[in-house]
Amino acid sequence: MEPETVHRRGILGCSAMVKKPNETMRIIITIFVGIIFGFFIGKSFPALPLLKLNISSALIHDFSIIGNKSTGGSTQSIDASSSSKNNRINSTENQNVNGSSKVYACVIIFGSHQIQKVQRRLPSGIVASESDFYLRRLWGKPSEDLTSKPKYLVTFTVGYDQMNNIDAAVKKFSENFTVLLFHYDGRASEWDEFEWSKRAIHVSAKKQTKWWYAKRFLHPDIVAPYDFVFIWDEDLGVEHFDAEEFIKLMRKHGLEISQPGLEPNRGLTWQMTKRRGDREVHKQTEEKPGWCSDPRLPPCAAFVEIMAPVFSREAWRCVWHMIQNDLVHGWGLDFALQKCVEPAHEKIGVVDAQWVVHQSVPSLGNQGQAENGKPPWQGVRERCRREWKMFQTRMADAEKSYYKAMGIDPSKFTAHH
Repeated sequence: MEPETVHRRGILGCSAMVKKPNETMRIIITIFVGIIFGFFIGKSFPALPLLKLNISSALIHDFSIIGNKSTGGSTQSIDASSSSKNNRINSTENQNVNGSSKVYACVIIFGSHQIQKVQRRLPSGIVASESDFYLRRLWGKPSEDLTSKPKYLVTFTVGYDQMNNIDAAVKKFSENFTVLLFHYDGRASEWDEFEWSKRAIHVSAKKQTKWWYAKRFLHPDIVAPYDFVFIWDEDLGVEHFDAEEFIKLMRKHGLEISQPGLEPNRGLTWQMTKRRGDREVHKQTEEKPGWCSDPRLPPCAAFVEIMAPVFSREAWRCVWHMIQNDLVHGWGLDFALQKCVEPAHEKIGVVDAQWVVHQSVPSLGNQGQAENGKPPWQGVRERCRREWKMFQTRMADAEKSYYKAMGIDPSKFTAHH
């Protein structure tokens, strides 16, 4: 094609876009009105880091966060080309169930300055927003590295003294599981006598709890490939437990957060987690008089303990954001887990048909420091109780602030807490 022909076609193409004066004016007015309308729509939604507000029995049920700077820069990029599984947005919905108003507010946060910088500097096609714990080779083609991709993740926070117990526990988890050990005693290199340990992931930091590890190494975008995440203590007897069967029962009964039932003949704190021998799963129980303000709330329902919880991918995304960075023992989380699924009394439960024994080995408690004549474990326990009160205060303050920002009188919804 000759240059003159190209030049002429370019001119014709441009001239075809020229509008009549009246049409141009209509376009300008339409754009102006759209900008003004968009401005008022934007002002009508507070920029709050919550995706869903469910006001039912005075509870907020979802603390999923997108682009919240308070999480230490751990944010998600919202991109039109992103997969639907990473960008689930709930539509605004109003319901009235049993006389209580439920409000689902869709609030989209388009990210902090850090996200905006990434979006400007990188084309969306190169952004890798998720990762995994799959081990890869140092040679060959990356596409040929993985012969299989485990669908589930199990983590144990361990000390070497419990190696035999952990060995027995890991053998209850099939090759469908990635095994991740958090070593609180620094002895990560001494586990190679077990063949499975050579394929496991080992993370070591002395005298740290599993919730310290979980906050730092189990970000939802890191564990996104896994359907379920087990975050377990080291002192669990698993003779009557099979992980694959456990997951089948979770799916069958629609559970998003669960735990195995606990042997009833050992010391128990809560009736909810006690194994029942006449059923596969239970979701509610009766507690001591006065312990439950509502039969559908913890500890009578929507409740599991923090020693052996199991989370679905979506539930964990919410729970991770609720874990406080400086509160390392996790006390109080068990009562707050119900904020991350809806309806909580249906989606949180205990699997009775697959059960464990809590051996109550105070190994991590002995990693504390003796002070003022007190044994190490006593200082650890005191901090646990202190953290529980701090977590309760933070949660109550956060809910009150959110209600106020939404123009709702907090006293109408916090009286039941």
